[in-house]
Amino acid sequence: MEIVPGRMIYLGYGKYWRSDEIVGLLPIEEGRGPGRRTEVHVSTREDPVVASRSEQTILNAMAGVDEMSRPAEAIAALAGLVGELSDLPPVLRRMLKREGGFDVDFWVRRLGTLGDDGDRDEPGPQEDLFAEG
Repeated sequence: MEIVPGRMIYLGYGKYWRSDEIVGLLPIEEGRGPGRRTEVHVSTREDPVVASRSEQTILNAMAGVDEMSRPAEAIAALAGLVGELSDLPPVLRRMLKREGGFDVDFWVRRLGTLGDDGDRDEPGPQEDLFAEG
């Protein structure tokens, strides 16, 4: 796992530290609880910083794999799946539907709508809720 340098890593409860200054993560075994999950050893301090996040969550954030990137990854995977399903030949689509009960055309339509990024027609103007009528 490669650490992305210069990222600000959230340690919990308003604490942030630069990813390239973190040199060690140690899970707290005794006295672990809310606000006390991981000791974060940093190059600029003698004593470790106590973090309220798990060591794996901190490590993922240091490598650039955090919760904020997961939706984008899921949308990209979904688009790839829709593309692959769309490329299936008609004879295979019919076999999958008849033999396995899997309707490729339905799923291409269904999954295709999930990946839409809002390029639909704009909704019509809404009535003014505060207009006297």
